[in-house]
Amino acid sequence: MTHHRDGVRQRAQALVEHPRFQRLIIGVIIVNAITLGLEVNLHRVESAMAVLHLFDRIAIAVFVVEIVLRLTAYGWSFFRSAWSIFDLIIVIISLIPAAGALSVLRALRVLRVTRLFSTVASMRTIINALVGAIPAMTSIMLVMALLLYIGAVLAAGLFGSSFERQFGSLEHSMLTLFQLMTLDGWSAEIVGPVMDVYPWAWLFFIPYIIITSFAVLNLFIGVLMSNIEAEKQEHADARAINLEQRIEQLSQHVVELQRLIERRSRDS
Repeated sequence: MTHHRDGVRQRAQALVEHPRFQRLIIGVIIVNAITLGLEVNLHRVESAMAVLHLFDRIAIAVFVVEIVLRLTAYGWSFFRSAWSIFDLIIVIISLIPAAGALSVLRALRVLRVTRLFSTVASMRTIINALVGAIPAMTSIMLVMALLLYIGAVLAAGLFGSSFERQFGSLEHSMLTLFQLMTLDGWSAEIVGPVMDVYPWAWLFFIPYIIITSFAVLNLFIGVLMSNIEAEKQEHADARAINLEQRIEQLSQHVVELQRLIERRSRDS
């Protein structure tokens, strides 16, 4: 019985890890994403909606079968992976009847598209890097918030009397400087009008833009790229360890085969 169970698990694992099976799941996710988008534009065409709903049910069936196969292949180890739990939650949400009071859940069907994050290795690497970069990014955001607060207090004191809407209060000043940091209409809407009244205002705005828009942004990019490289290196190390383990297992099988051949040759 145990041998049969192990055989089923091995076959299920070979299936879910096969590249063609993974490409099939990616294709179903992409097609399902397209059909969900078409439902938005064709929701009044009954014939089209019937076909789209059929594709939707087929996609759900494929996702359920995939999850069952992965649970069969990995057992309780399935729940050790955050990505596997994420996939399971998305599939469970898809199975909740979206009718009556739960009709709002129909909009959550689009979350199935996010399964591409867990299915495509390159996307998974980027998401893992983003999550890993959160502590460093939190520190950078605190620095940015402090710079924004200091700049808002200074700008309110310097320009608040003439530009009540932009710098008349601390919250207005912070909002204006946040817009300046994004470089959205910074010249025509903020810097230009202020410099018409205060020609020396560039002494404040230029250092602020350089520090917040360029230096801090580069810090964000640097932290993210560093985590992406670390994630890629970790995957490379894991693949190398896995390869070494397989080579060792193969070597053991070869040794056992040699011993079996020698034993049979002595018996004969």
